[in-house]
Amino acid sequence: MALEQRSAGSDRDDLRAHVHFCADTGQIWLHEHRMLLVHAEAQALLRKELIDTLGVERARGLLTRMGYASGLRDAELARTRAQSADDAEAFMTGPQLHALEGIVRVTPLRLEIDRMNGEFHADLLWENSWEGQWHRHFYGIHREPVCWTQIGYACGYSSAFMGRRILYKEVECVGTGHANCRIVGKPIEQWDDASEFARYFNRESIADQLIDLQNEVVQLRSSMVEKDSRPGDMTGVSPGFLSACDLLRQAAGSQITVLLLGETGVGKEMFARALHDQSPRAQRPFVAVNCAAIPHELMESELFGVEKGAYTGAQSARLGRFERADGGTLFLDEIGDLPLSTQGKLLRALEHGEIERLGDQRARKVDVRIVAATNADLPVLVKQGLFRADLYYRLNAYEIHIPPLRERKEDVALLAKRFLQRYSAVHGKKLRGFTDRAKRALLTYHWPGNIRELQNMVERGVILAPQGARVEVNDLFSSYPEPRGEELALNGDGALDGGEWQAGQQLCEHVLNGVKTLSQVEDMLLETAVARAHGNVASAARMLGITRPQLAYRLKRRKVRRQRRAALAD
Repeated sequence: MALEQRSAGSDRDDLRAHVHFCADTGQIWLHEHRMLLVHAEAQALLRKELIDTLGVERARGLLTRMGYASGLRDAELARTRAQSADDAEAFMTGPQLHALEGIVRVTPLRLEIDRMNGEFHADLLWENSWEGQWHRHFYGIHREPVCWTQIGYACGYSSAFMGRRILYKEVECVGTGHANCRIVGKPIEQWDDASEFARYFNRESIADQLIDLQNEVVQLRSSMVEKDSRPGDMTGVSPGFLSACDLLRQAAGSQITVLLLGETGVGKEMFARALHDQSPRAQRPFVAVNCAAIPHELMESELFGVEKGAYTGAQSARLGRFERADGGTLFLDEIGDLPLSTQGKLLRALEHGEIERLGDQRARKVDVRIVAATNADLPVLVKQGLFRADLYYRLNAYEIHIPPLRERKEDVALLAKRFLQRYSAVHGKKLRGFTDRAKRALLTYHWPGNIRELQNMVERGVILAPQGARVEVNDLFSSYPEPRGEELALNGDGALDGGEWQAGQQLCEHVLNGVKTLSQVEDMLLETAVARAHGNVASAARMLGITRPQLAYRLKRRKVRRQRRAALAD
């Protein structure tokens, strides 16, 4: 018995280690999920309002489904612990979490679990049921069990844990006059009256009606708008993004040359394709050219074509990108990298609508709409003599600035969700979304690589996340720096403790055990801070809480140490 008590106590301590209170950010975390600490009476009043407003049956269904969703979340933590414990020990994570969350104390009277064979039977005693006590406080003794949220939690948790539908019934309840509550759970098909209880887990028709009405309103509003301001496959609701989409929509029907400006990875080619798709040229070719990817000596032949015999190896005539795009749209990406020798011929093509193939003296008429894009500052290139002023003014007829992702915080979650759906299908995985901590990381990250970086990061997360789980922070980021601020955890007595983070404790152990030296730890901190600051030493110094000269001195000292080690190695 003493050994079992110690084991249960160590399990509770292990769970407490997953609970963190961050006073600086005002957030509470249970593993990867954000939690709330709420007043029991306030929650009970909300429950009472639901019952009084919706009626007992609808309120019961809603509260049961809320509990079910909560149980599904907690089952994810049990899944991580199941790798190092037997079925019964891993299962008890949920009841222990229920107690840690202040809901109810759970004591197993009978617990038979065999996940491999799908066998499950649980007979659990509930003491100090929050829900039963408050229902009895407001309504007195009830003729039927009333711990609806807690039953939903047990069903959701056990179903996720077993990988099959588990249904619980409350056979004794404080709300019906018993001293404590008691529940029995087993696979749903083993209950003769399962359908009577399972209906509380299904969304009610009133919700469907509300959603149908909402969809009708959306459709009516859409019919009143001339055209959606978000063209193509693009997603976003931020003001900057919608403004760029509106400019794009207004230009689509004309033949004006469009210049797309924005950092690398913001989706300039997608905007260009959307412009083409909305234009009268949509049924004609869309041809894209990356001016930075083609060698300068081949640029002219790529754009304007080449005649047979124009140079050694030209065995036949070949169409250029202009002729391939005839009647459609030619997208010139990274236009700032176009060589000066080609810029003059491009200007002639824009002004006169005709080109000459390399090695040919005959002018050929082409009907092409030009869309150019760059992340370079073209006026600066003009001043430096690297870009023709007359070509710049010709291209600059209609500018559209595409904002970087760091200025589109409202769009990050929408884009991440879309990429998650896409790559889950590509890689044949069924995932349940992102954890709360992963969502926070996505929203606080600076995104230097913009949408392209987000897309690649979500695909990485899909590949690394286990089947049926949620994508966690470590699945997305190989190394993500947590926000600064003091974080409090629960100690063995269940009280708040300002102890060190677990990661910090592990680092200390590495240093004390000789795995790493103090100099190596300092180097890691310096490198991480400078990398986060994108090479800005002053910004990195602020992150570390030191002055710029102090950081510069440490960086110089680190460089000297490396040079000495390299000399000794030689």
